[in-house]
Amino acid sequence: MTWSERAADLGYAAGWQVVRGLPEPVARGLFDLGADVAAHRGGRGVERLRANYSRVRPDLDDHALDELTRAGVRSYARYWREAFRLPAMNPKALADEVDDAVVGREHLDAALAAGRGAIVPLTHSGNWDVVGTWAVQRYGGFATVAERLRPESLFQRFVAYRESLGFEILPMTGGEAPVRGLLRALRAGRIVCLVADRDLSHHGVGVDFFGHRAAMPPGPASLAAATGAPLLPLGCWFTDRGWAFRINPPITVPSRAEVPAATQAVADVFAREIAEHPQDWHMLQRIWPDLS
Repeated sequence: MTWSERAADLGYAAGWQVVRGLPEPVARGLFDLGADVAAHRGGRGVERLRANYSRVRPDLDDHALDELTRAGVRSYARYWREAFRLPAMNPKALADEVDDAVVGREHLDAALAAGRGAIVPLTHSGNWDVVGTWAVQRYGGFATVAERLRPESLFQRFVAYRESLGFEILPMTGGEAPVRGLLRALRAGRIVCLVADRDLSHHGVGVDFFGHRAAMPPGPASLAAATGAPLLPLGCWFTDRGWAFRINPPITVPSRAEVPAATQAVADVFAREIAEHPQDWHMLQRIWPDLS
């Protein structure tokens, strides 16, 4: 384990121990201040976020783009503040609070009633852990895949965190092929949630995304083709008082030949959702190969 890996592990461990004990106004103030400092200093992640926002909002001048980036860094800090506090929150009360802010729940209910499960692709937006907590409380859980982080101790912390919320976590590498677990979940009529706005396999499907070529993972559409489960792309964002998300109408994938078209359809929904709430899209990694 390198020094930086050890420092990251200890930092996240401290976050889960310390932040949950702070009064909410204090925690909010500290994280907002840290976000503003990070946005002012820049750095690789902040600059990448700004570049990605330039594709989402090409109409903005430099000053407005800087302001959007600052709002985006604050939104990302809010995600981490909530993540550190979420294990201490009452999950039933949280789900009750979220219920009124869900749009399109009927699409998920209809998919599950059909008995083939449901595949929910989503972006790195808002607080997807809150979405997951709501799904656990209302539908008994779901399965998802987690990227294997380094060091291993940090990965295990994240697995323990999300399993404590009721998520079924399937490691992307280092164990059984995750597709087997996802297929089991769908064949049992359950929900599968997959963050799908960034391809990690280097075998992604080429899509048009905000007018430029990008790659997105074929996994969600491939699972839909194999099982008959519909794709229900989800948009997630923050509100002043909490969270909101939208379950979009189903995208069906009748055969493997339709996987590229279905992946493009998911990308189109993602683009619409991100364009409505760009500050809540926390994409600090490269999406477009031609964007420096």
